[in-house]
Order: sequence, then C-alpha cells, then structure tokens
Amino acid sequence: MGGETHFLSFGKDEYKISLEEQENAIESAKASDNSVKLIAFIDDEIVGIATIDSNQKAKGKHVGVLGIVVKEKYWGIGLGKRLMLDLIEWCKSNGITKKITLVTNEENYNAIGLYKKVGFEVESILKKECYYNGVYTDLIGMSLLLGI
Repeated sequence: MGGETHFLSFGKDEYKISLEEQENAIESAKASDNSVKLIAFIDDEIVGIATIDSNQKAKGKHVGVLGIVVKEKYWGIGLGKRLMLDLIEWCKSNGITKKITLVTNEENYNAIGLYKKVGFEVESILKKECYYNGVYTDLIGMSLLLGI
C-alpha cells in the first residue's frame, strides 16, 4: 500500500519485499507471543494492515511498535480506528505488552487525533526527520502505557 499517502515512511514501490520474505514475516509474527499482524479485507481486497512488532530481547519485550495503513478510498469509515482498537485489545490480553509506541508525520492530523482519542501521548518530536516534495517535516513519537 505504499504510495497511498505521503504520511507512510515509504513511497510507492519503495517497500521492496518478496513474497517469501512477507510469508516469513507473517509466520514469525504467528509464532511470537508479543507481535501480531492484522489484515482487513473487503470483497477479497486487502484494504488495511495493522501490526504490532515487538522486540524479542528480555529488556524490551514489553514494548510493541504499532504500524497501520488503510487504503485511501476506505478512509473515514472507521476502519483505522477498528484496527487500532483491535491491536490495543490484543496487546492488553497477551500478558507481555505494557507499552505501545508509534511514529507519525506531524501533518497526519487525523491519525494524531485518533491516537490521542484512544490514549496515546506525545513522547518525542524528531525534527525535520522526513523529506517529501522538497519539504522537511517533523515526526511525532507517541506511546500508550498499558497498566504500568
């Protein structure tokens, strides 16, 4: 879904991963007790992907990094919120994840609003971290603590 929006960390055709690599990533997440990949379908079309990727080392195993993307033609129908809430519930129930982190573009106002609405707080600002169409923008680091 690269190229759907300039808010992603990769553009169209920049997320170069083979089918085998993607299958391995899915199998790895399935075998993990603190990582998950959710895929949303409408009429056999992938319309959204939501992930929690977690460190497998003891000191950072409690932290999950959230990633979410929804095809643009399905924005505004609550799909992103549904995926987000499902990820949060999964993290709460897995018995390991105590913190969810994410990074988003400062101009991704709708996403930032959603993140704040479900309890995420700003933790950091990465100054001029993103460059797109001749403009530098900041990235916002956010987190949600789960019972700690």
